[in-house]
Amino acid sequence: MYDDNNKPFSHLADPQGSKANFDVNQKKLHSEGPSGLWRDITNLLIMVGVIAVIIVVFKLLK
Repeated sequence: MYDDNNKPFSHLADPQGSKANFDVNQKKLHSEGPSGLWRDITNLLIMVGVIAVIIVVFKLLK
């Protein structure tokens, strides 16, 4: 028989916390909508731009 009593994350610690997290995620989904292709593309472009600025700043400081 498989016994997982010694595993620290095998059971939910707080069912009310899980419900609260679910409610917050549902409210966010209803207010903002699902993340779509355009949101993913813009987030990627922003991230690439920030990384490019960091690289340029480090190259200018050398």
